[in-house]
Amino acid sequence: MDAIEALMSRTSVPPKLLLDPAPDGEALDEILATAMRAPDHGALQPWRFHIVRGAAREKLGALFVEAMLKHTPDADEEAIAKEQGRPLRSPLVVVACTKVSHEKANVPKVEQIVATAAAVQNMMNAAHARGFGSFLATGKNARDPHIKSAFGLSEDDEIIGFVYFGTPRRAMSEKPRPDSSEFVSEWT
Repeated sequence: MDAIEALMSRTSVPPKLLLDPAPDGEALDEILATAMRAPDHGALQPWRFHIVRGAAREKLGALFVEAMLKHTPDADEEAIAKEQGRPLRSPLVVVACTKVSHEKANVPKVEQIVATAAAVQNMMNAAHARGFGSFLATGKNARDPHIKSAFGLSEDDEIIGFVYFGTPRRAMSEKPRPDSSEFVSEWT
């Protein structure tokens, strides 16, 4: 698959459709190496990636439950089970974070977040090119201070998202995409 074909055919695969095997060993190293090629103003390398697999996924689920109970102490068993099971939906979760640097005043936080997001996109494209599926989940868990703290992040740092990886259970149907001309104009 050439680069353009890979970019044009990549689609998100829901975590519940991601099975073993997940990328590991050399394949995972290659996917992570593509993140290091993301555009990065100031060469700050603000990205941090935490690999969560095996039993660590259960630990992440317990962390999600702890965070939920801090905000919703009367959560019912169904909600608790759903939160606990989130990381178990695929064999590999990569927690993508931005460790904000104040080393260079001309590189604001937003640019560091953008660099990490670009790194995540590189990883997802590389996974697709190697036959794996992926899904980027954001939401309340990515913004929760308790969860951020568990990953050694300060209040200023950010979790970009939880990237689920695995082998797609089935081929995903191609989603219709809008024509790029709907979003492009020439400024004169």
